[in-house]
Amino acid sequence: MVIGKNSGNILATALLRYPQMAAASPTIGQLINALSPGIFKTLEKVKPSGTLQVRKQKNGAVGFYWRYSIGASSERVSIGLYDSSAPPKSLTATTKGYSVAAAVRAAETLSIEHHEHKEQGGRPALLEAKRVAKEAAAAKARAATENTLAQLLDHYADHLEKLGRSSHRDARSIFELHVKQAWPKIASLPANQVSGVYIAGMMRRLALAGKGRTANKLRSYVRAAYQTARAWRSKASIPEHFKVFDVQHNPAADTEPDETQNRSAKDPLMTDQLRQYWTAIRSIDNFKGAVLRLHLLTGGQRIEQFVRFHTNDFDEEQITLFDGKGRPGKPARKHSIPLIPDALEALKACNPQGVYAISTDKGKTHLAATTLSKWAKEAASAIPDFQAKRIRSGVETLLASAGISSDIRGRLQSHGIAGVQARHYDGYDYLVEKKLALETLHSRLVDPNVQAETSTRAALVRPPSRPTASLSISSAGPAE
Repeated sequence: MVIGKNSGNILATALLRYPQMAAASPTIGQLINALSPGIFKTLEKVKPSGTLQVRKQKNGAVGFYWRYSIGASSERVSIGLYDSSAPPKSLTATTKGYSVAAAVRAAETLSIEHHEHKEQGGRPALLEAKRVAKEAAAAKARAATENTLAQLLDHYADHLEKLGRSSHRDARSIFELHVKQAWPKIASLPANQVSGVYIAGMMRRLALAGKGRTANKLRSYVRAAYQTARAWRSKASIPEHFKVFDVQHNPAADTEPDETQNRSAKDPLMTDQLRQYWTAIRSIDNFKGAVLRLHLLTGGQRIEQFVRFHTNDFDEEQITLFDGKGRPGKPARKHSIPLIPDALEALKACNPQGVYAISTDKGKTHLAATTLSKWAKEAASAIPDFQAKRIRSGVETLLASAGISSDIRGRLQSHGIAGVQARHYDGYDYLVEKKLALETLHSRLVDPNVQAETSTRAALVRPPSRPTASLSISSAGPAE
C-alpha cells in the first residue's frame, strides 16, 4: 500500500490496519522521542515560508522552533515546549506546551507576519517597529507620571531655591495647598496639556474664598514656572531638565490677575507707635532684645532675609544681606546696610559665631523668622493690632516724615532699585546716605523733639566720592 501526503489522522489509521508499517514509518512522537540532545530536526514546511523544527535539550525537554530565511541570513524563533500529553488536534498551547498541530499553527502565524512585511524588511523590521512603538508608549506613560504640572511646579520651586530666592517657600506652600491638594487631577496631568481654563479655575476658587491676593500670587508663580520651562531652549542659565516638560505655550498667560487685590494694605506703625516699640525693646537686656534692636536700627529689613545673614557678611561698618525678591530667574542681590553705633552694639550682644550671625545654637542654624516676629509681638503687646511687618512700613513712614528721599529709603530697605540706569550703570553703594538715614531714624526714636535737619539735608544730597580737581588754562594758549 502506498500512502501519499496525508494528514496525521489518516496516517494513524493506516498504521492500525497495517501494524507492520509501524517499524518502517515511525510517528512524529517517536521521531521526537528518538532525537539526540542539541540537534535540530525539521518536521515539516510552514506556509507561506519557513519550516517547523524541534530540538531536544539535555534535560529531555523538547522545544519547537520556526526557522526562516531573509536574504542570505536565517533565524530560528522559539515557539515553546512540546507537550506529549496534549490532544493531537489541539491548535492552542496547553499549560505544559504545544501539540505538533498547535506548534504548526503558531509557526504559520509567525510566517504570515513575516511574509506580509517582507517589503519593509520582514520579521526584523516588524520587531524593530514594535520596539519603537513600545518605547514610545513607555515614554508616554512616564510623561503621564513624571512630566506633570505638579512636577513642573516642584522643579520651578527647586530652581528658585538654587538661585537663593526666598520666595521658593511661599511658592511651594501655594503649589501644595492650592494646586496639588485642591486640584489633584489637574496636578497629575502632563504640564503641556494644562489649559488656561484650569488655571483660571484655581484662581476663581481662591477669589470666592476671599483670598484674592493669594489667587494673584498663584497665577504669578505658575506663569513664571511655565515661562522658565519654555525659555530653556534659548536661555543657557536655565537647567536642561526643564526640557522634559515640552512646554510650547504658557497657560497662565491666558489668565488675568485681579489688580484690586495687588494693592498692599498700608498699615504702618505711626511714629509714636514705633517710638513706643523702641522703648519696649530697649529695656530687654538679653539676646531677644539685642535681635529686635538690631532689626529696627538697620531699617526694618525683611525678616526672612535679616535672620539669614552670615557671620562672614558683616564687620564693624556694615552688614550684608542677600535680597531674594525681584525678577523671576534672577539670583539674590547683594544688599549692604551700614551700622550706626547702637546697631553695632546690638549686633555684638547677639554674640555671632559659627555660620549664622543670629542664632540660638552657636551659628549652626539661623533664628526662625516666625520666632523674631513672635518676640516683636510680645514686646509690643501694648500696641493695638501689632504685626512685625508693620515695623518695616513704620520705618519708611518715619523717614519720609523726616524728609529722607524715596530713593534713599528704597535703597535702605532694598525695594527702590528700578530703571536701566540704577540697575546697570550706577555702581555707587549709597552707604553714606543710608547711614545718615539710620541716624535720623535713631534720633527720632530716642528723642521725640529732635529735628535732625542736618541729617535730613545730608541724606538728600549725595556727597562727592572724591575732591574735584581744578583746571587752570594758561593765558598764552595751548603749547605748540
